[in-house]
Amino acid sequence: MRLQDQVVLVTGGSRGLGRETVQAFAREGSRVVINYFGSEEKAYELKREIGESAVAIRADVRDPIQVRNLFKEAHKYFGFPVTTIVNNALVNFRFDPVSKKDAFSIGWEDYQGQLEGAIRGALNTLQAGLNDMKALGFGRVISIGTNLFQHPVVPYHDYTTSKAALVGFTRNMANELGQYGITVNMVSGGLLKVTDASSATSDEVFQLIENSTPIRKVTDPAEVADAVVFFASPWARAVTGQNLIVDGGLVMQ
Repeated sequence: MRLQDQVVLVTGGSRGLGRETVQAFAREGSRVVINYFGSEEKAYELKREIGESAVAIRADVRDPIQVRNLFKEAHKYFGFPVTTIVNNALVNFRFDPVSKKDAFSIGWEDYQGQLEGAIRGALNTLQAGLNDMKALGFGRVISIGTNLFQHPVVPYHDYTTSKAALVGFTRNMANELGQYGITVNMVSGGLLKVTDASSATSDEVFQLIENSTPIRKVTDPAEVADAVVFFASPWARAVTGQNLIVDGGLVMQ
């Protein structure tokens, strides 16, 4: 399916990487669903900027009922089901190397909070869209990961562990759903400069990453967003179960 024919849901689509991803798909002619939870003003500002080919819908990705209603509203607005899911929402987390919890203070509830956002959120969106994708014989699921579980420049224990689990989720779903024409992939950026989540990161950390990266720059959200669009495009039709690292070569596989 061409990008122009797709209806793309971006969770957490009102700011940061989510906003860039929405804009990247809109630029390619896709119809886009801007999911938001707390950033209503930013979501509707982005919707107005794009126009009638975008809709902003509030839902907490951790709540399966809200997610199912989100898919119903999107289908009603566009007259066509969601074909493409970008699991981008980041729940209650900031990249703050100073105030982060260390091994002595991190608790299970911290891990559970991030697993709820990453794994439960991805499961809810996938299951809400699965029947329509199966009926179409087409579906694209792209989750946002991180390079930190391969190169933990800063040990964000709960966040990094949840994203590592998301790789397992991605590959298991890719294995089972390929028979229906559904691909499931992951795009893992480095620490992005700058989003709301990374605004607390010090210049020293960014400088460390920049100096360690072959292209001598910190990745920006637009660069990751373009990789997400690739996985939804016809060029990636034979690619599934993959984790593409977009960090300027900091992590090489």
